[in-house]
Amino acid sequence: MIPHSLEGKLANVLLYGSVFAVLLFFYTPIATLILFSFSESRFLSFPIEDFSVRWYGELFNSKDFWPALKNSALLASVSTLFATALGTGGAIAWVRWKFRFQRSFQALSFAPLLFPQLLLGVVMLLWFSVLGNMFEFSPALWTAVIGHVVYITPFALVIIAVQVHGFDDTLEDAARDAGATPVQVFREVTLPLIWPGVFSAAIFAFLLSWGNFYVTYSLAGTARTLPTFVFSGIAVGSSPVYPALATVTFVPALILIGIADVFRRRSAARRAVSATDG
Repeated sequence: MIPHSLEGKLANVLLYGSVFAVLLFFYTPIATLILFSFSESRFLSFPIEDFSVRWYGELFNSKDFWPALKNSALLASVSTLFATALGTGGAIAWVRWKFRFQRSFQALSFAPLLFPQLLLGVVMLLWFSVLGNMFEFSPALWTAVIGHVVYITPFALVIIAVQVHGFDDTLEDAARDAGATPVQVFREVTLPLIWPGVFSAAIFAFLLSWGNFYVTYSLAGTARTLPTFVFSGIAVGSSPVYPALATVTFVPALILIGIADVFRRRSAARRAVSATDG
Protein backbone atom coordinates (compact mmCIF):
# COMPACT_ATOMS: atom_id res chain seq x y z
CA MET A 1 0.00 0.00 0.00
CA ILE A 2 1.32 3.45 -0.98
CA PRO A 3 1.49 5.92 1.95
CA HIS A 4 -0.84 8.91 1.74
CA SER A 5 2.08 11.35 1.74
CA LEU A 6 3.62 9.59 -1.24
CA GLU A 7 0.27 9.55 -3.04
CA GLY A 8 0.01 13.31 -2.51
CA LYS A 9 3.49 13.87 -3.90
CA LEU A 10 2.78 11.70 -6.93
CA ALA A 11 -0.48 13.58 -7.55
CA ASN A 12 1.35 16.91 -7.36
CA VAL A 13 4.05 15.70 -9.74
CA LEU A 14 1.42 14.47 -12.18
CA LEU A 15 -0.59 17.69 -11.92
CA TYR A 16 2.31 20.12 -12.29
CA GLY A 17 3.93 17.92 -14.91
CA SER A 18 0.75 17.94 -16.98
CA VAL A 19 0.45 21.73 -16.72
CA PHE A 20 4.08 22.16 -17.74
CA ALA A 21 3.66 19.77 -20.67
CA VAL A 22 0.57 21.60 -21.92
CA LEU A 23 2.28 25.00 -21.67
CA LEU A 24 5.35 23.62 -23.41
CA PHE A 25 3.21 22.13 -26.18
CA PHE A 26 1.30 25.39 -26.69
CA TYR A 27 4.05 27.97 -26.42
CA THR A 28 7.10 26.28 -27.95
CA PRO A 29 5.88 26.91 -31.52
CA ILE A 30 5.06 30.54 -30.63
CA ALA A 31 8.46 31.10 -29.04
CA THR A 32 10.16 29.49 -32.04
CA LEU A 33 8.19 31.72 -34.41
CA ILE A 34 9.22 34.85 -32.52
CA LEU A 35 12.84 33.67 -32.50
CA PHE A 36 12.84 33.09 -36.27
CA SER A 37 11.53 36.62 -36.84
CA PHE A 38 14.87 37.97 -35.61
CA SER A 39 16.96 35.79 -37.89
CA GLU A 40 19.32 37.55 -40.29
CA SER A 41 19.10 34.71 -42.81
CA ARG A 42 16.36 34.58 -45.42
CA PHE A 43 15.97 30.85 -44.85
CA LEU A 44 14.32 29.48 -41.71
CA SER A 45 16.99 27.26 -40.21
CA PHE A 46 18.10 26.33 -36.73
CA PRO A 47 20.33 27.18 -34.93
CA ILE A 48 20.12 30.86 -35.80
CA GLU A 49 23.54 32.26 -36.56
CA ASP A 50 22.92 36.03 -36.70
CA PHE A 51 20.11 38.12 -35.26
CA SER A 52 18.56 41.17 -36.92
CA VAL A 53 15.36 43.21 -37.15
CA ARG A 54 15.64 43.61 -40.93
CA TRP A 55 12.52 41.53 -41.58
CA TYR A 56 10.38 43.88 -39.51
CA GLY A 57 11.60 46.71 -41.71
CA GLU A 58 10.79 44.74 -44.86
CA LEU A 59 7.36 43.93 -43.48
CA PHE A 60 6.49 47.57 -42.74
CA ASN A 61 7.89 48.69 -46.10
CA SER A 62 5.87 46.12 -48.05
CA LYS A 63 3.29 47.76 -50.31
CA ASP A 64 0.90 44.83 -49.77
CA PHE A 65 1.10 44.77 -45.97
CA TRP A 66 -0.77 47.98 -45.13
CA PRO A 67 -3.81 47.36 -47.38
CA ALA A 68 -4.04 43.82 -45.97
CA LEU A 69 -3.81 45.20 -42.43
CA LYS A 70 -6.52 47.77 -43.16
CA ASN A 71 -8.82 45.14 -44.66
CA SER A 72 -8.26 42.76 -41.73
CA ALA A 73 -8.99 45.49 -39.19
CA LEU A 74 -12.13 46.60 -41.05
CA LEU A 75 -13.37 43.04 -41.57
CA ALA A 76 -12.77 41.99 -37.96
CA SER A 77 -14.23 45.20 -36.47
CA VAL A 78 -17.46 45.17 -38.50
CA SER A 79 -17.93 41.42 -38.07
CA THR A 80 -17.35 41.70 -34.32
CA LEU A 81 -19.88 44.53 -34.02
CA PHE A 82 -22.64 42.55 -35.73
CA ALA A 83 -21.73 39.23 -34.11
CA THR A 84 -21.66 40.72 -30.60
CA ALA A 85 -25.00 42.47 -31.08
CA LEU A 86 -26.62 39.31 -32.44
CA GLY A 87 -24.94 37.18 -29.78
CA THR A 88 -26.22 39.45 -26.99
CA GLY A 89 -29.80 39.34 -28.22
CA GLY A 90 -29.60 35.61 -28.88
CA ALA A 91 -28.10 34.89 -25.46
CA ILE A 92 -30.86 36.79 -23.66
CA ALA A 93 -33.52 35.00 -25.70
CA TRP A 94 -31.77 31.67 -25.16
CA VAL A 95 -31.49 31.94 -21.38
CA ARG A 96 -34.26 34.25 -20.21
CA TRP A 97 -37.22 33.84 -22.55
CA LYS A 98 -39.63 30.95 -22.98
CA PHE A 99 -41.13 30.51 -26.42
CA ARG A 100 -42.15 27.82 -28.88
CA PHE A 101 -39.35 26.03 -30.70
CA GLN A 102 -36.84 27.24 -28.11
CA ARG A 103 -35.01 23.91 -28.27
CA SER A 104 -34.82 24.19 -32.04
CA PHE A 105 -33.44 27.72 -31.73
CA GLN A 106 -30.78 26.53 -29.29
CA ALA A 107 -29.79 23.67 -31.58
CA LEU A 108 -29.63 25.88 -34.66
CA SER A 109 -27.50 28.39 -32.75
CA PHE A 110 -24.81 25.75 -32.47
CA ALA A 111 -25.04 24.59 -36.09
CA PRO A 112 -22.25 26.84 -37.47
CA LEU A 113 -19.92 25.51 -34.78
CA LEU A 114 -20.26 22.03 -36.26
CA PHE A 115 -19.20 23.13 -39.75
CA PRO A 116 -15.48 23.05 -40.55
CA GLN A 117 -14.35 26.50 -41.64
CA LEU A 118 -13.34 25.26 -45.08
CA LEU A 119 -16.74 23.64 -45.66
CA LEU A 120 -18.56 26.72 -44.39
CA GLY A 121 -16.55 28.95 -46.71
CA VAL A 122 -17.20 26.74 -49.74
CA VAL A 123 -20.94 26.46 -49.02
CA MET A 124 -21.30 30.22 -48.60
CA LEU A 125 -19.22 30.82 -51.74
CA LEU A 126 -21.65 28.67 -53.71
CA TRP A 127 -24.55 30.55 -52.16
CA PHE A 128 -23.10 33.95 -53.03
CA SER A 129 -22.23 32.73 -56.53
CA VAL A 130 -25.89 31.92 -57.17
CA LEU A 131 -27.03 35.26 -55.71
CA GLY A 132 -24.27 37.08 -57.58
CA ASN A 133 -25.50 35.72 -60.89
CA MET A 134 -29.04 36.80 -60.03
CA PHE A 135 -28.24 40.30 -58.74
CA GLU A 136 -24.98 40.92 -60.64
CA PHE A 137 -22.40 41.26 -57.88
CA SER A 138 -19.18 39.46 -57.10
CA PRO A 139 -17.62 38.42 -53.77
CA ALA A 140 -15.91 41.27 -51.94
CA LEU A 141 -15.08 42.33 -48.41
CA TRP A 142 -18.75 42.77 -47.49
CA THR A 143 -19.55 39.16 -48.39
CA ALA A 144 -16.64 38.10 -46.16
CA VAL A 145 -18.24 40.14 -43.35
CA ILE A 146 -21.44 38.10 -43.70
CA GLY A 147 -19.46 34.86 -43.65
CA HIS A 148 -17.51 35.91 -40.58
CA VAL A 149 -20.69 36.94 -38.76
CA VAL A 150 -22.21 33.54 -39.47
CA TYR A 151 -19.08 31.83 -38.20
CA ILE A 152 -18.29 33.85 -35.04
CA THR A 153 -21.77 34.73 -33.75
CA PRO A 154 -22.36 31.31 -32.08
CA PHE A 155 -19.10 31.71 -30.13
CA ALA A 156 -20.19 35.14 -28.92
CA LEU A 157 -23.65 33.81 -28.06
CA VAL A 158 -22.30 31.00 -25.88
CA ILE A 159 -19.91 33.29 -23.97
CA ILE A 160 -22.60 35.91 -23.31
CA ALA A 161 -25.17 33.25 -22.41
CA VAL A 162 -22.93 32.09 -19.56
CA GLN A 163 -22.85 35.67 -18.23
CA VAL A 164 -26.62 36.11 -18.64
CA HIS A 165 -27.27 32.84 -16.81
CA GLY A 166 -25.14 33.97 -13.88
CA PHE A 167 -26.73 37.29 -12.87
CA ASP A 168 -29.71 37.86 -10.59
CA ASP A 169 -32.85 38.56 -12.62
CA THR A 170 -34.65 39.96 -9.57
CA LEU A 171 -32.74 43.19 -10.22
CA GLU A 172 -34.60 43.53 -13.51
CA ASP A 173 -37.89 42.80 -11.75
CA ALA A 174 -37.13 45.53 -9.21
CA ALA A 175 -36.40 48.02 -11.99
CA ARG A 176 -39.71 47.16 -13.70
CA ASP A 177 -41.58 47.54 -10.43
CA ALA A 178 -39.99 50.99 -10.09
CA GLY A 179 -41.51 52.00 -13.43
CA ALA A 180 -38.58 51.47 -15.80
CA THR A 181 -39.39 50.73 -19.42
CA PRO A 182 -37.96 47.58 -21.10
CA VAL A 183 -35.36 49.73 -22.86
CA GLN A 184 -34.35 51.38 -19.59
CA VAL A 185 -34.13 48.00 -17.85
CA PHE A 186 -31.82 46.71 -20.55
CA ARG A 187 -29.68 49.85 -20.69
CA GLU A 188 -29.43 50.55 -16.96
CA VAL A 189 -29.56 47.05 -15.43
CA THR A 190 -29.09 44.16 -17.83
CA LEU A 191 -26.28 45.48 -20.03
CA PRO A 192 -24.04 46.70 -17.18
CA LEU A 193 -24.41 43.31 -15.46
CA ILE A 194 -23.59 41.25 -18.53
CA TRP A 195 -21.03 43.73 -19.91
CA PRO A 196 -17.94 41.66 -18.88
CA GLY A 197 -19.31 38.73 -20.87
CA VAL A 198 -20.19 40.96 -23.81
CA PHE A 199 -16.72 42.50 -23.82
CA SER A 200 -15.02 39.12 -23.56
CA ALA A 201 -17.20 37.76 -26.36
CA ALA A 202 -16.33 40.77 -28.53
CA ILE A 203 -12.59 40.24 -28.03
CA PHE A 204 -12.87 36.52 -28.75
CA ALA A 205 -14.99 37.18 -31.85
CA PHE A 206 -12.52 39.83 -33.06
CA LEU A 207 -9.58 37.44 -32.71
CA LEU A 208 -11.49 34.66 -34.50
CA SER A 209 -12.32 36.99 -37.37
CA TRP A 210 -8.83 38.52 -37.45
CA GLY A 211 -7.09 35.18 -37.93
CA ASN A 212 -9.68 33.45 -40.09
CA PHE A 213 -8.37 32.19 -43.42
CA TYR A 214 -10.81 29.71 -44.98
CA VAL A 215 -13.96 31.84 -44.88
CA THR A 216 -12.01 34.95 -45.87
CA TYR A 217 -10.23 33.22 -48.75
CA SER A 218 -13.54 31.89 -50.07
CA LEU A 219 -15.64 35.05 -49.76
CA ALA A 220 -13.37 38.13 -49.91
CA GLY A 221 -12.88 38.06 -53.67
CA THR A 222 -9.85 40.13 -54.66
CA ALA A 223 -9.64 41.89 -51.28
CA ARG A 224 -6.55 40.72 -49.39
CA THR A 225 -6.36 40.39 -45.61
CA LEU A 226 -3.41 39.41 -43.43
CA PRO A 227 -4.15 35.64 -43.52
CA THR A 228 -4.45 35.66 -47.31
CA PHE A 229 -1.40 37.95 -47.52
CA VAL A 230 0.60 35.33 -45.63
CA PHE A 231 -0.82 32.50 -47.74
CA SER A 232 0.07 34.18 -51.02
CA GLY A 233 3.58 34.85 -49.71
CA ILE A 234 4.44 31.41 -48.39
CA ALA A 235 3.06 29.83 -51.57
CA VAL A 236 6.22 31.04 -53.32
CA GLY A 237 8.67 30.35 -50.48
CA SER A 238 9.24 30.83 -46.76
CA SER A 239 10.66 34.04 -45.36
CA PRO A 240 11.23 35.49 -41.86
CA VAL A 241 8.84 38.29 -42.88
CA TYR A 242 5.93 36.04 -41.91
CA PRO A 243 7.23 35.14 -38.44
CA ALA A 244 7.74 38.90 -38.01
CA LEU A 245 4.13 39.48 -39.02
CA ALA A 246 2.96 36.77 -36.61
CA THR A 247 4.94 38.41 -33.79
CA VAL A 248 3.53 41.86 -34.58
CA THR A 249 -0.05 40.56 -34.48
CA PHE A 250 0.50 38.24 -31.50
CA VAL A 251 1.42 41.01 -29.06
CA PRO A 252 -1.80 43.08 -29.51
CA ALA A 253 -3.85 39.86 -29.29
CA LEU A 254 -2.14 39.03 -26.01
CA ILE A 255 -2.94 42.51 -24.70
CA LEU A 256 -6.62 42.14 -25.65
CA ILE A 257 -6.81 38.80 -23.87
CA GLY A 258 -5.24 40.38 -20.78
CA ILE A 259 -7.81 43.20 -20.83
CA ALA A 260 -10.64 40.68 -21.12
CA ASP A 261 -9.25 38.77 -18.15
CA VAL A 262 -9.14 41.97 -16.09
CA PHE A 263 -12.82 42.58 -16.82
CA ARG A 264 -13.62 38.97 -15.92
CA ARG A 265 -11.80 39.23 -12.59
CA ARG A 266 -13.51 42.50 -11.70
CA SER A 267 -16.90 41.03 -12.54
CA ALA A 268 -16.20 37.97 -10.40
CA ALA A 269 -15.07 40.19 -7.53
CA ARG A 270 -18.24 42.30 -7.76
CA ARG A 271 -20.42 39.18 -7.74
CA ALA A 272 -18.55 37.87 -4.70
CA VAL A 273 -19.06 41.16 -2.87
CA SER A 274 -22.74 41.20 -3.78
CA ALA A 275 -23.18 37.64 -2.57
CA THR A 276 -21.43 38.51 0.72
CA ASP A 277 -23.57 41.61 1.24
CA GLY A 278 -26.68 39.61 0.47
